[in-house]
Amino acid sequence: MSERLRGWIGTARVRAWRSGFVLADLGVIGLSLYLAYLVRFDGSIPGRYLGTLVLTIPLAIVVKMLPLVVLRAYGFSWRYVGLREVASALLAATIGSAAFAASFYLLRDVQVLGLVPRSVLAIDYAFCVIGVSAVRLAGRLASLARPKERRRGEDAGRRALVVGAGDAGTSLVRSLQEGRPSPYVPVGFLDDDRGKWGLVIHGVRVLGGRAQLRQAAESSKAQAVLIAVPSTAGALVGETVAGAREAGIQDVRILPPLSELYGGAPRAAELREVTPEDVLRRAPVEIDTTEIEELVRGKAVLVTGAAGSIGSELCRQILRFGGAPLICVDCDETGMFHLERDLGRRFPEAAISFEIGDVRDRGRVHDVLGRGRPELVFHAAAYKHVPLMERAPSEAVKTNVFGTRCVIEEARAAGVASFVLISTDKAVNPCSIMGATKRVAELVVHAQNRAGPTRCVAVRFGNVLGSRGSVLPIFEEQIRSGGPVTITDPEMHRYFMVTSEAVQLVLQAATMGQGGEVFVLDMGEPVAILDLARDLIRAHGLRPDADIPIVYSGIRPGERLFEELLTAEEGTDATTHAKVFVARLSSGWEGAELVEGLERLRAAAESGDEAGIVAGLRELLPSFRAPHGPTDLPCDRSGGGER
Repeated sequence: MSERLRGWIGTARVRAWRSGFVLADLGVIGLSLYLAYLVRFDGSIPGRYLGTLVLTIPLAIVVKMLPLVVLRAYGFSWRYVGLREVASALLAATIGSAAFAASFYLLRDVQVLGLVPRSVLAIDYAFCVIGVSAVRLAGRLASLARPKERRRGEDAGRRALVVGAGDAGTSLVRSLQEGRPSPYVPVGFLDDDRGKWGLVIHGVRVLGGRAQLRQAAESSKAQAVLIAVPSTAGALVGETVAGAREAGIQDVRILPPLSELYGGAPRAAELREVTPEDVLRRAPVEIDTTEIEELVRGKAVLVTGAAGSIGSELCRQILRFGGAPLICVDCDETGMFHLERDLGRRFPEAAISFEIGDVRDRGRVHDVLGRGRPELVFHAAAYKHVPLMERAPSEAVKTNVFGTRCVIEEARAAGVASFVLISTDKAVNPCSIMGATKRVAELVVHAQNRAGPTRCVAVRFGNVLGSRGSVLPIFEEQIRSGGPVTITDPEMHRYFMVTSEAVQLVLQAATMGQGGEVFVLDMGEPVAILDLARDLIRAHGLRPDADIPIVYSGIRPGERLFEELLTAEEGTDATTHAKVFVARLSSGWEGAELVEGLERLRAAAESGDEAGIVAGLRELLPSFRAPHGPTDLPCDRSGGGER
């Protein structure tokens, strides 16, 4: 069955369910009024009131259904209905009943309506409130009415301990209990809050804290551990995984961090295996999602490099916050194929277009922008691998510099309101071709902001955990194959951030820019790559240097030991967000001089003149220290080279 057909069937099923709820409410409204008359007249309605009843039922339906529709009392899932949905229905029923009663006062001169006893209106309100609530709670009540053995039987799934008895944990347990069939049967909570110990939540007892994991696993015969604390730091995840392994439990799953819960409340379907990113992630950064939503909701957004690690996460977050339509652009055909499947599964009703194209192709960029008419453009397309770009400098210049210039110029011509460049810490005091080209791209963004109405900003940050070609996937592959784990230098340090967190900070920065700024994200403390490798080996239940050896391969061209987010002559200005700063950039090229320097660089790149490329980059960036050549200063701060 195709994805399109599956989506059509799902939409038809949702509409059928909602129609059923509408019919149920219609029945409740009519039945409530009839029962109110029966109660008022002790089960026998006098003949002169029967005609009044028949005439007032249509009026009740019209007046009471309107608030239910306006307050969206039908946009809920029967299986997952909660207090919010019931409260919305109760409010609508109250407004409808009040309007129904008011209509009798306003139409009191109509003879038929004057026969309706006031007590009937009060009784009708009580029955109506009970009825609309019962319609919404019927699914939950039915699941609770099933025999306990059937709801929590062994055939339903593996017995599981749930770590975290907060909102996420309780939502997860409810989802598991109502799933048919359920992959896991919750048999106990674990929570470090002693005030919750002994409580019973959704029929599941809090057995203690994480320190009691082994005893709880033995007493409950648990076969799995489910970590349901999306806001926890990586160290606690690692400790929980280690505790589960000590208890003999290999099946450990986790809810993703809050920044990756694209669908809202945690559900059983979002459980996944623990990844290295989970073990190594920091405490989550607070994001003002309201500002981000105001930035993108209802606006057409274009993302270049959409199939990459940053670009694809940008697409997911933009759709999460209501951006529509979304235009995804990339020259990676296979990556776009997988992105289309992923976004179609997560956001089946979203308006998304997928455009194959190269940012260096001005005609194609012009065509896509002209048809899509986006208000926002996020430019994530770039060559990012430092050693590869040292061997292909002309390609780095064509894509990172002139691809950026092409997109931003066409965006201005198309009337785009805002343009955001995804930059890198390697643009600071660049000692690699890749870093230098990204710094020149920042200069282009700054100059283009002065040239027209489009608000142009850049956002600079470091490495992202788990991005394609980054160090974590490489270490994972090496550990799975039995080692050794290869590190270029024992002193190498890098800034790291979870992909979803980095992208949300990019969106946060985009809400702040007035134009021309280079925003710098606070990446926290730099991480020693050696410590990261050792932590990752331990997360697999192995011993560093014993089970898995660590070897050093030496620094590669263009790398440095410590990345910088700001140059020595730069400073920062604070913004309204604690993790986002604005770089006070040193003066750069402006106007005609920049255009002339770029044209000389373009000519060198198109002719494949590597010496001319280095000279052109040095002309634009006097601080650029190329890693090769007899007159170059040594690049004595080696590093990783992937974002």
